[in-house]
Amino acid sequence: MSQPPTGSVSTESPIPPSNTVKRACVIAVANQKGGVGKTTSVVNLGAALAEEDQRVLVVDLDPQGNATTGLGLDPRQAEASTYEVLGGASTLEAAVQPGGVQGLFVVAATIELAGAEIELVTALSRETKLRQALEPVLTGYDYVLLDCPPSLGLLTVNALSAADEVLIPIQCEYYALEGVSQLLQNVQLIQSNLNPSLRIGGVALTMFDARTRLAEQVADEVRRHFGETVFKTIIPRSVRLSEAPSFGLPVTSFDPMSRGAIAYRELAKEVIARHV
Repeated sequence: MSQPPTGSVSTESPIPPSNTVKRACVIAVANQKGGVGKTTSVVNLGAALAEEDQRVLVVDLDPQGNATTGLGLDPRQAEASTYEVLGGASTLEAAVQPGGVQGLFVVAATIELAGAEIELVTALSRETKLRQALEPVLTGYDYVLLDCPPSLGLLTVNALSAADEVLIPIQCEYYALEGVSQLLQNVQLIQSNLNPSLRIGGVALTMFDARTRLAEQVADEVRRHFGETVFKTIIPRSVRLSEAPSFGLPVTSFDPMSRGAIAYRELAKEVIARHV
């Protein structure tokens, strides 16, 4: 088993008028290890939060655009995407689209976003482009979920610089904690240099297979290392969770009574409880 990491750390208007100063909680869902349920968590947690009468904005920062298509959007039809937003060719507000669930909205990602890593290198304030773009819209939402690519490049750095907290999905499989040390080190660097208020908001155990002893061992190991930061809800390995994206639906709409849908609803309630 891998070694524990070291270190601490719709028809509605997209942005309604607000008479309060309440500001959205911005959550970067990040883990540079691929295949850990990161995009699945963004899509389904976003939909489950919306079911709880929260206004949610999903910002797809992965050039693969899986969060975009997983919510039923065709990135080729988007008038503006995260690529144009980060490049300054569009405001973020202009890029917002309904996400197919009441109260859920999306800023799509296209394959052009892959070039942003290179283009941002010479840009002024390159690490805070997303933060600047998000600022005008934050009073219109309760939560903003940032779907990070499986890397620690400039797109993820932008997400961490803009976020209030990081949600780390960790799969209940061998080498689960591989690479998490590097992510925690990057969080510390962002805290020191760009975003002092950034914190680890939670660790979500994903892809749990109750039939295996290994899954239990990994879950215990993660809880020993991260303690109360780990959400009580465990996301199961589920065929319905895997099938839902091909229909362009979150699992909460695709199969509302499935184990995956129930788990993400419970996770949403935990997230909300931590921000009361």
